[in-house]
Amino acid sequence: MDQPLLQNEPIGRGTVVDALVARVRADILSGRYPPGSLLPPERALAASYGVTRTSLKHALVRLVQTGLVATKHGVGTRVLDHARLRSLELLPELVMADGPGWFVEIFETRREIGALVVARAAERATAEHHDRLTDLVNRVRTAADPDEAQVAECAIHRLFGEACGNRVYRILVDTLLDAYMPVRALFVRPFSDPPVAAARIAPVVEAVIVGDPADAHQAATMYLAETERMMLGQE
Repeated sequence: MDQPLLQNEPIGRGTVVDALVARVRADILSGRYPPGSLLPPERALAASYGVTRTSLKHALVRLVQTGLVATKHGVGTRVLDHARLRSLELLPELVMADGPGWFVEIFETRREIGALVVARAAERATAEHHDRLTDLVNRVRTAADPDEAQVAECAIHRLFGEACGNRVYRILVDTLLDAYMPVRALFVRPFSDPPVAAARIAPVVEAVIVGDPADAHQAATMYLAETERMMLGQE
């Protein structure tokens, strides 16, 4: 099914190809150009975004590489089924396009992977990691507002990912947090009182610093479950 041409907001100068890739990718993931449809002809599509055909061609090459589209001479550029992709880099934009549809699965992953990452961090964290974790808990405690506390808490989880010593887990943690950050205002409730938020995560950090993987896993499981309930308004 061909997609009718839609007028797009022009893209400014600068890293035009990067911006164009991001814009077309967002339009695909939001359903503006649904799976199975053909993108408008290159000349018309470039004009609708306010870019040159050369920039558009470069952007389409990159979108082909990510598996979002496929080009065929004489046919055009067809949008593929992104639901079948295995690219973690698309997760933040998928959440932005259809957040509620992803929240249940993201929270499930957060619980299961998060506790495992924390347990590994308890085994492998260095003294430097311990100092940085302590500093971040203090940043949560002394945050000027809930959002600042929330951002500091996210930094703790990123540090757990770094300290766990597993690059795959770190990528998973960072990707989940990248998807979470743009919509974090929806989940700010656990951070409404920064000192209480700090006290809530402190046992997890303490278990990591002590170096007890079992205690760290248990503390993380309890923390992630409690904050999930709060984020979803279940308590």
